[in-house]
Amino acid sequence: QVQLVESGGGLVQAGGSLRLSCAASGSTFGSYVMGWFCQAPGKERVFVAAISRSGGSTSYANSVKGRFTISRDNAKNTVYLQMNSLKPEDTAVYYCAADLNWGPGISDSDEYDYWGQGTQVTVSS
Repeated sequence: QVQLVESGGGLVQAGGSLRLSCAASGSTFGSYVMGWFCQAPGKERVFVAAISRSGGSTSYANSVKGRFTISRDNAKNTVYLQMNSLKPEDTAVYYCAADLNWGPGISDSDEYDYWGQGTQVTVSS
């Protein structure tokens, strides 16, 4: 089992940047595929990005390609989401999640086994 704690959210102006972090407990962090999802008020949780166990493979939602970068440091049990060129429509609660498998379902929230509590990102226009 793994516990996840996100941090780094906040209020930023459009065009600005934030870096989210997700710290994982336990010694098996490197066994998990890690993902980031976001949920805006009144909307469903949607996929943002995912990274393989080694960090060698990544996947992004089309809406964030070229603006967001997911990375991980297995020595620090942490996954990051660097968010640049932020837009008001990026406003949401951002969650990190852990999954044992890398595959076609990596963008499906139902595939993930563990979730953090979320961190709020608000982008003002």
